[in-house]
Amino acid sequence: MSAEIIDGKALAQQVRRQVAGEVAAFTASTGIVPGLTVILVGDDPASRVYVGSKQKAGAEAGMKGDVLRLPATVSQEELLATIDRLNADPTVHGILVQMPLPRHIDERAVIERVAPLKDVDGFHPENFGLLAQGNPRFIPCTPLGIRELLLHAGVETRGAHAVVLGRSQLVGKPMALLLMQKGSGGDATVTICHTATRDPAMFARQADILVVAMGRPEQVAADWIKPGAVVIDVGIHRRADGTLCGDVMFEDVAKVASRITPVPGGVGPMTVAMLLRNTLMAARLATEARP
Repeated sequence: MSAEIIDGKALAQQVRRQVAGEVAAFTASTGIVPGLTVILVGDDPASRVYVGSKQKAGAEAGMKGDVLRLPATVSQEELLATIDRLNADPTVHGILVQMPLPRHIDERAVIERVAPLKDVDGFHPENFGLLAQGNPRFIPCTPLGIRELLLHAGVETRGAHAVVLGRSQLVGKPMALLLMQKGSGGDATVTICHTATRDPAMFARQADILVVAMGRPEQVAADWIKPGAVVIDVGIHRRADGTLCGDVMFEDVAKVASRITPVPGGVGPMTVAMLLRNTLMAARLATEARP
């Protein structure tokens, strides 16, 4: 068996074209250009690359995108004051604080400071709670992109056993909640494995859909995979030789799975595409809220 590749890059391009068309129509009818501001604290090379790709994608979609670069020495009070200013700015519809932050800054305080209606990352407790209730507003971009990949690939989630390896706030937890939602792309039976799980491979072998977000390079081997399972690899790592890999041993796992996402070119491009979709949604919500 040789797994079918789930091409996230191609689908992301399709989504971005669709969003660009919707942005043009929205701006033509309202005179408002959706605005996304990304706050980058420090000079982490990976974060710089991610922020640059988000800024470029926003511009290509017809959005107004700014990057506020703050030094790594910025105080928490200064960062929170910057967020307050953006919360009050009606031309800014989406606010994204690039993680990780320097150790002296409380990430939770920063996440909670972003106005819920501008929280295009979907991390604010209000938005996370709405997702848990089954009434989502902003959904974290990576899980949302994964759901789009599954839907586009025609993967049946209803009644499927989905196993999520990882319980992070960014991917694991919201992914599990999304797979449990009623309706299209949901209705799965979900198991979450984490660092305290005994024998995660045993649970992985039961999965019809396996979402791997462990943060460990090439951790998941072929003997973790149920024959014919769909494997979504969220991880991205750089090997010693400079090449990229995910949390999954791609070549071996692809011989057992029915479908698999590559690294790069799988989940990553969809994350950026969903950020654009969330930003447009934020602009629409702001317009509806105007007196």
